[in-house]
Amino acid sequence: MEKSTRRTEPLLWQGQDGFPEDGAEDGLSESFQLLQMDVECQHQEEEACPANNATWGSKNVQRKQRHWERIVSSKKSKRKEEKERRKVKRAEHPGTCPQHSKRFLKALTKERLLEAKHSGPRLCVDLSMTHHMSKKELSRLAGQIRRLYGSNKKASRPFWICLTGFSTDSPLYEECVRMNDGFSAYLLDVTEEDCFSLFPLETLVYLTPDSEHALEDIDPNTVYIIGGLVDESIQKKLTFQKARDYSVKTARLPIQEYMVRRQNEKNYHSEVLAINQVFDILSTYFETHSWPEALKKGVSPGKGYILRNAVE
Repeated sequence: MEKSTRRTEPLLWQGQDGFPEDGAEDGLSESFQLLQMDVECQHQEEEACPANNATWGSKNVQRKQRHWERIVSSKKSKRKEEKERRKVKRAEHPGTCPQHSKRFLKALTKERLLEAKHSGPRLCVDLSMTHHMSKKELSRLAGQIRRLYGSNKKASRPFWICLTGFSTDSPLYEECVRMNDGFSAYLLDVTEEDCFSLFPLETLVYLTPDSEHALEDIDPNTVYIIGGLVDESIQKKLTFQKARDYSVKTARLPIQEYMVRRQNEKNYHSEVLAINQVFDILSTYFETHSWPEALKKGVSPGKGYILRNAVE
């Protein structure tokens, strides 16, 4: 090893003439110094890296905090401006009603619905024929019941709704609970009894498109019945025949009196409406006493009818 060391050293430090090159010792010293500096710098960078990461993370958190504070400040400023605008508007129009809370509006809606139970007109949805329907049709009917109830809640003069012939262990009830949030808390009557045994027959009017008599007005003392069926399941004169079996008066919406057929590519015209569409017509007429306005709201363009005055 000593010989090996002695042989290698001249290779490192001797020049071409066998003598050490000028500045070889200085070169060795500089190389060690550079190597030592490089190692020290790397070590310092490794030690400084966590601190830098922490500093960067701290700055990032501060930036996000400042951004969030600006958003909160902007929202507060907008709310303040909105309050000022409302204050100015109330001063300019002292007769307008102030904005009410959701809790107050909910209580007001409940009060109107309960008042309709005692003094408003009654609307029965006859659900005793649902055994004719498929699951898809039951789902559509459940959706129509939800929309009907939603329209009644918004009405200034609501009806009291009764779902008759409706069993709580029926597939339709399960579908209503599945599709309609809070269905069990709806402010309406649900009964398994048939509408013909629930009310005096002389107070009933069954609304069916097959009737010969057009509905002229809405009487608060009359109970109006809508057949709980959907388009795919409607059989010819099914509801009309049921009303005749119980000797109950029938009526149809005055579509023929206020509307005319409109030409379309499919040549399709139908007076058969979904139960929520029928209710929208009744509810609008009860508030406005205008059949054209009521029919315009409830009869969709797809039924192939338009108002007479629209043609003229």
